[in-house]
Amino acid sequence: MVNIMLVCSAGMSTSLLVSKMNKVAKEKGMNVNVFAVAEADAKNIMDKIDVVLLGPQVRYLLPKMKELMEPKGIPVDVVDTINYGTMNGEKVLEQALSMAKN
Repeated sequence: MVNIMLVCSAGMSTSLLVSKMNKVAKEKGMNVNVFAVAEADAKNIMDKIDVVLLGPQVRYLLPKMKELMEPKGIPVDVVDTINYGTMNGEKVLEQALSMAKN
């Protein structure tokens, strides 16, 4: 199971993207769990995640999240702005999976 955490300011603006990503994963038979949290909650569940993607609206958190997550081997990046804006769940899922450890 690959656990992908999306982070946004309140944990709600990414909910549609999460739904689309989980739908694509299910359709392709992938063992993936995508969920969204608010930035304040991210550090509380670090032991349960494999990849962190930040919503473009919180890209300013990238240095802080990398400092927090990367020492634990958890890659962090920002969701591509176009894929986020178009809610392209398949492309964002591909981005996350390409970051995950094999």
